[in-house]
Amino acid sequence: MKQYEFISPCHFGLEAVLKREITGLGMELVQVEDGRVTYRGEQSDIARANMFLRTTERVMLNVAKFRAKTFEELFERTKEIPWEQYIPRDGKFWVAKATSVKSTLFSPSDIQAIIKKAIVERLKQKYHQDWFAEDGASYPLRVALLKDEVTVGLDTSGESLHKRGYRKMTSRAPITETLAAALILLTPWKKDRILVDPFCGSGTIPIEAALIGRNIAPGRSRNFLAEKWDNLIKPEDFLRARQEADDMVQRDGELMIQGYDIDRDIVEAARHNAVLAGVDADIHLQARAVKELSSTKKYGFIITNPPYGERIGEEESLPELYREVGEVLKRLDTWSCYMITGYEDAERYIGKKADKNRKIYNGMLKAYYYQFSGPKPPKKPKQENIL
Repeated sequence: MKQYEFISPCHFGLEAVLKREITGLGMELVQVEDGRVTYRGEQSDIARANMFLRTTERVMLNVAKFRAKTFEELFERTKEIPWEQYIPRDGKFWVAKATSVKSTLFSPSDIQAIIKKAIVERLKQKYHQDWFAEDGASYPLRVALLKDEVTVGLDTSGESLHKRGYRKMTSRAPITETLAAALILLTPWKKDRILVDPFCGSGTIPIEAALIGRNIAPGRSRNFLAEKWDNLIKPEDFLRARQEADDMVQRDGELMIQGYDIDRDIVEAARHNAVLAGVDADIHLQARAVKELSSTKKYGFIITNPPYGERIGEEESLPELYREVGEVLKRLDTWSCYMITGYEDAERYIGKKADKNRKIYNGMLKAYYYQFSGPKPPKKPKQENIL
């Protein structure tokens, strides 16, 4: 069976989570770098990666890697790629994004133009025609230059994979669905434990937790660009991936997931999003301030994304807000708390030092994922079989 190489980007600092997801799908790791993972799989894995990976923004088919220091080199090396194996006569193709880091060629617009021209010249020769209507399926390319090494990929996903299809209403500073899923997967939370997000905003963390708890594939309710690539991918590959996703859903048992926010309107938005995600029965959402958080459960998890001064005029209220978080942690002293924030004084006002923290970039904002670990609950005694 022919092997393909794929590239999937992720948030800086979360490569290990994506790596675990990829190996969990049975695909072979090739390389883990800052902000992306390269891996191998079969043709059908294009559909499976898009359907099941929770923590990547897209799945790219790795077309070529080469070195280029001049635009002439970029043109000639791009022209050498067998584009006729990827793009049909009527295919619509363009360079959707070009990035350059520490490379001699640094102008994204020039890189995009040169690569487009080189592909056109190659296809002219192979298809024996001088003009292309480009009225068929779309084949967007993404090009990255790092220290003069060029990586050319075909985007199989289309819209970013963080767009699961459920988040129609958002708060002013939401985190992406992919980041929320990664934050949850970094914790030891299991679906039989209570999980609370006291700053839930439009509900992303509770909804992603419910999707994980119910084993609902993140791509189950959306489409992907490569579904129309009948020259490269068999339509039944996506049909099988959707059937696999349907078969994996687990509706048995109760989930204990709660989300609170002080803004009543945004709580209503979270409820609407939960309905669209099909997990509204699994999440309790309520307008409540963080200082009111309490629980009768002895062991639980707080996973949250509190405000950290990214909005104008917000910073003055942060000390008191984080003091309130600290008071909650004193009351729930057997709980574990996982918090992503860019607020540099978070530990100071919470009143305790985190057991661990991990640097993560939320877009261009540097943040830290603080882990305040509670004690592990006692193991449940094993029930002996009575014959």
